Amino acid sequence: MPARRILQLGDPLLRAVSAPVEPARARLLVRDLDATLTAFRRATGWGRGISAVQIGELSRVIFLRVDGVPYELINPRYTWQSPGKFELWDDCFSFPNLMVRVERHQRVRIVYQSLGGTEQELDASDALSELVQHEMDHLDGVLAVDRATGPDALATRQEWERRFRRS
Repeated sequence: MPARRILQLGDPLLRAVSAPVEPARARLLVRDLDATLTAFRRATGWGRGISAVQIGELSRVIFLRVDGVPYELINPRYTWQSPGKFELWDDCFSFPNLMVRVERHQRVRIVYQSLGGTEQELDASDALSELVQHEMDHLDGVLAVDRATGPDALATRQEWERRFRRS
């Protein structure tokens, strides 16, 4: 399946709340999300996750590929979020030239459906936790720019790489 167009900041669909989806429909979306993530990584060299709304589908589906491991999260919902938080510079396919400093929970736990329809649980910490939170926000129409920690929490990718990127 060819990669789909990724909606960009300013598209009103990115602000919509996604609806639950049946596993049969989710399978098709996961295929498209995987192809789109793969094409984006090939073009930019970065990216680990994407939600269905970013390709114009208001369905509660997230696809992640972290350290070569795919995660297909259908109708995910939080069951727990740690009280401890941390700050990081976040990026997004929907505004690829912008970095946003945000605060995220150190750990989260979600339940979701597998592609086969069975309920699964994911306990995520650190980098996986922040990625899950970023993508879960997309499902609720929330963007990283909404979570900016202050007026100095935005930087172009070029400026961020010049000033903040670790060697």
